[in-house]
Amino acid sequence: MRFITALAYAAAVLLAGIGAAGAQEKLLSERGDVAIEDESKVDFFRPERDSDPIPRNFQKQPPLIPHSVKGYNITQNFNKCMDCHSKERAEETGATLVAKSHYLDRDSNKLKNISPRRYFCMQCHVPQFDARPIVENTYKPATRRGE
Repeated sequence: MRFITALAYAAAVLLAGIGAAGAQEKLLSERGDVAIEDESKVDFFRPERDSDPIPRNFQKQPPLIPHSVKGYNITQNFNKCMDCHSKERAEETGATLVAKSHYLDRDSNKLKNISPRRYFCMQCHVPQFDARPIVENTYKPATRRGE
């Protein structure tokens, strides 16, 4: 029993030493030589201003927003996106029409207005950015069969 206690004590001392050595390492973020606790002065993202849409990388990917959304307000009672993208306004404004799926409830019943499940657009759709990768990325979008 004493041997097990001594072995446990030795393991604890060894692990404590490893933890102390690890704690002395300076952790760096992917933002360069900036400590994680510090804020980076690097401006990674520049919002695109009314640009052509970036192609989607996979089927069913929510389209990116090809324009600035600064000041857009979506509340329980008002959705700025629908000023242009609603069934009634899309043709007039030249905006992409909101998909038919956004007018279905959870049981696939058609609704007159956009579904509450799809009302807050920026849960899925995000603005496009001219952003350089923070880390190397070898991702290749899937291609359709036969392409």
